[in-house]
Amino acid sequence: MAANNVKINYINGEKASEDIFKSTIDKMSPDILHFATHGFFFPDPYRKGEKQKDTGSEDRSTMIGVRTFVRNDNPLFRSGLVLAGANDVWSQEMKGEKEDGVLTAYEVSNLNMQNTKLVAMSACETGLGDIRGSEGVYGLQRAFKMAGVDFLIMSLWQIPDRETVEFMTIFYEQFFKQKDIRKAFITAQSQMREKYDPYYWAAFVLVE
Repeated sequence: MAANNVKINYINGEKASEDIFKSTIDKMSPDILHFATHGFFFPDPYRKGEKQKDTGSEDRSTMIGVRTFVRNDNPLFRSGLVLAGANDVWSQEMKGEKEDGVLTAYEVSNLNMQNTKLVAMSACETGLGDIRGSEGVYGLQRAFKMAGVDFLIMSLWQIPDRETVEFMTIFYEQFFKQKDIRKAFITAQSQMREKYDPYYWAAFVLVE
């Protein structure tokens, strides 16, 4: 469908799979990409001086979710977005040939998204990552920039659903009106500031 003379491709439910996402990017990366899903970031499990987080019984260490994401040395595997089918693979011991539904920052970093101007993520903690010396933050932020995306809207903590919808609605309304990402984001912040405590809207940051 189209709105404001913009062609929109809306994908949800079981169709919102990792396979569909990657095939869409391969064909032609869209100008704007919006994720409304769950995001994750797991801290470094081997950080010096910190006890490894308890993930349950020892048997669970063989599960894909723990082995591949929670306890991975590479921070780009410990940060990502959850797509259709992710729940099924999380507790399995062996990964099949299909995509697992967990879109990691590592996978994003290997995509070609140079035609994408904006990626907005209505998901929790998508702006988090590990700091590696002078090289910056390793996580979804770095991954999408490596893929070629110009602007990112990300969150720094867990976000409430209702206020997130309101924030994003204001942002897109202003973006289609002003044709300027920075101004639209500032306007959304300003309007939300007048109504809510910062907890409900200040998690979102605009990364260029």
